[in-house]
Amino acid sequence: MAKRANVPHILIIRLSAMGDVAMTVPVVLALQRNHPEVKVTVLTKPQLLPIFNSVEGVSVFSANVKTEHKGVFGLWKLFRELKKLSVTHVADLHHVLRSSLLRFFFMTIGIPTQKIDKGRSAKKKLTRTKNKIFAPLKSTMERYREVFEKLGFPIGGEEDHCLPKQELSGNAANFYKPQKKKHIGIAPFAAYPSKIYRLDLIEEVIALLQSKIDCSILLFGGGKTEVEQLGMLQEKFDDQVQSVAGKLTFKEELALISHLDVMLAMDSGNGHLAANYGVPVVTVWGVTHPFAGFAPYQQPLENGMVPDRKNYPGIPTSVYGNKYPEHYKDAINSIPPTAVANKLVEVLERVKV
Repeated sequence: MAKRANVPHILIIRLSAMGDVAMTVPVVLALQRNHPEVKVTVLTKPQLLPIFNSVEGVSVFSANVKTEHKGVFGLWKLFRELKKLSVTHVADLHHVLRSSLLRFFFMTIGIPTQKIDKGRSAKKKLTRTKNKIFAPLKSTMERYREVFEKLGFPIGGEEDHCLPKQELSGNAANFYKPQKKKHIGIAPFAAYPSKIYRLDLIEEVIALLQSKIDCSILLFGGGKTEVEQLGMLQEKFDDQVQSVAGKLTFKEELALISHLDVMLAMDSGNGHLAANYGVPVVTVWGVTHPFAGFAPYQQPLENGMVPDRKNYPGIPTSVYGNKYPEHYKDAINSIPPTAVANKLVEVLERVKV
């Protein structure tokens, strides 16, 4: 049996997509508030480390699963590195083969471990075509909380656990226009085409916003194609519309996001990043749906813009947006730009100046 340290030290494993990792932040903050004596280390991908930069008291460990930590032998090496941290508990918030093998290694030395219940059966009932049970499921963050409760560290319910605004410095400060009344972020991209609102519709949303309110609009994205597309979209407007894609580090982007008055995002990671800073988020959904449990933290259901299910009764057709009938691919684009713009204005009217 491993020798226990006097101070509990929880290793949190979450190696997946940006949004899934971002959703751990409010739960970690709640854990710290309820158990200030606990030491926390988060195991995640190197490129996602900045998500935790502003979470005080949390250590972050990089898992290079495509290089030195690849495969069984790589994971054994990773385990041996983590073992040196004197971990006392393991919370697997990912529950895939890779994280399960890591848990197994810790179990062999007597370390208590728990894994997330992903609710696959309930999600299948929500997304199936026949006998669909259309009802809200547990949120992913609630499923995260359950892992800590099973480990013996209950952290309560939906209290406010958000990060403070970050200091704007360097390039990020150049994109913030303090003379403007409102700052709106727009992140129009997602992992699958079924979750992407067409850029010509985004263009209409921007034009409507500019006609309604005094605002600065910041466009977020990543990768060569998105950088090019957002650059072309920016050129269609005045200097109050700026693309930050490819111009900032991830840390600088997060600082800028923390100063927004509202974020417009798809069912994607940017909405979760903004919500972590207490920024109101309006989301646009296609073949996925907030009922699956992936809505951004503390955002009201009405902030989620969804296609009319009278026209698309099969929605949600999948949890991630990768499965759908061909004629559902453009369901997201059936949501009128006027409805999106009006929702953003409505949310902004509730934001304190």
